Amino acid sequence: MKKTARVLSILLALLFVLFAFAACAKGVAREGLWKDATYTTDKTFGKGDKVVTLVVTAGEEKVTFTVKTDKETVGEALLDAKLIEGDTTEYGLYVKKVNGMTADYNVDQSYWAFYINGEYAMTGVDATPIEVGAVYGFTYTK
Repeated sequence: MKKTARVLSILLALLFVLFAFAACAKGVAREGLWKDATYTTDKTFGKGDKVVTLVVTAGEEKVTFTVKTDKETVGEALLDAKLIEGDTTEYGLYVKKVNGMTADYNVDQSYWAFYINGEYAMTGVDATPIEVGAVYGFTYTK
């Protein structure tokens, strides 16, 4: 009986330690820009026939989003998924927030650079039609 109680005590202690490690791993505080990120792991959103793949890069970290949509432009799809926010200007959408992280040139000369298939985009996100197989990206730039 004492042996069984000892084994159960050891097993309970091991389980407690495993749960403590798991809780600590999930609770690791992010620093810098990523502390404000809405998502820190890859995520899929929406329903629709078109697929937008978005890679968000800030510093050494990145996260990939897959957005399924019926929207026509990348900007519409990302706004609908609440992955970007910004101001509408005479030149189009000026993206200030991506995945909850803010870049504002007027504050600290930072901005979100928009890429299509690894190339700096020649159109704004709100004027870019969704292309099958394309990979879009926003990179925090300062």
